Amino acid sequence: MLALATITRKGEQPMAMDLARQVLTTEAEAILRVRDHLDDAFLQAVTLLAGCRNRVVCTGMGKSGIICHKLAATMASTGTPALFLHPAEAIHGDLGMVAPGDVVVAISNSGETEELLRLSEYLARLGTPVVAITSNPRSTLARHADIHLDLAVDREACPHNLAPTASTTAALALGDALAMAVSVAKGFRPEDFARLHPGGRLGKRLLTVGDLMHAGDNIPRVQPDTAMKDVIYEMSRKGLGITTVQDGERRLLGVITDGDLRRLMEAESNPLDRTASEVMHPGGVTVAPADLATSALRQLEERRITSLVVTDAQRRVAGVLHLHDLWGVGLF
Repeated sequence: MLALATITRKGEQPMAMDLARQVLTTEAEAILRVRDHLDDAFLQAVTLLAGCRNRVVCTGMGKSGIICHKLAATMASTGTPALFLHPAEAIHGDLGMVAPGDVVVAISNSGETEELLRLSEYLARLGTPVVAITSNPRSTLARHADIHLDLAVDREACPHNLAPTASTTAALALGDALAMAVSVAKGFRPEDFARLHPGGRLGKRLLTVGDLMHAGDNIPRVQPDTAMKDVIYEMSRKGLGITTVQDGERRLLGVITDGDLRRLMEAESNPLDRTASEVMHPGGVTVAPADLATSALRQLEERRITSLVVTDAQRRVAGVLHLHDLWGVGLF
């Protein structure tokens, strides 16, 4: 409160706003400059990283190292195994983290960071390809790298042109662009993202019906000529409030639900004399194993039912999805 009162008393609040706007403008311009400097070297880097046989090793000192942590995490979450290697620790024993088949991405705005230069010497001996990201194409790191990506940052957003600001923002954005281009080149799909994020909200949104359905022996199934007492037993045993009625090729003919049983008991004096084909609803509401679970949930809610039958293109039954399965993963 004292600091705020001091700023207000001295009339410096407008100056702080002006500075904030200038910082944001400088950093935005830095990103646009990187965009405008993209060339064939970027495409070469994408090809190299997409074809990496092992891991992408991201390395940088200080603030650049923090950006490398982010780049490694983004790549790992989008289908490219990656890790962060501290360049100072690397030359004191951690160089063993670099293995055959790895590709190194080294970030240094100046391209003259001592620890990175020493590390690059050892990487050259190992024959490890290096993608350097700097603002100086003539720097030592840029010249010794296999591929150089130009940040083209000529001034930091810091009023004293000292603290890494515009350069780290540009490196962060270029790293994201690189990671996304590599993921597309590798054919990374939404379902792959879900597989790598099983505990997160994004992963839950991308779960498929096949991930959650009851399959195999857990599928309630009867044949058209199955007596109703056996139908009731099957429904009770599987506990999903529904059974599928299938032909000899596992194709779906219809379904019988708890509601159908109640109506049958009310309408018939001898309900157990019936067979499954006489009671079932022909067809049934179906979804495919590859459908998103969120789409299945929407169907359940719109139709006000509790189960969907999962079938393939030939209507062969692959599973049953129950509303409780969606509750269990927190899709509500």
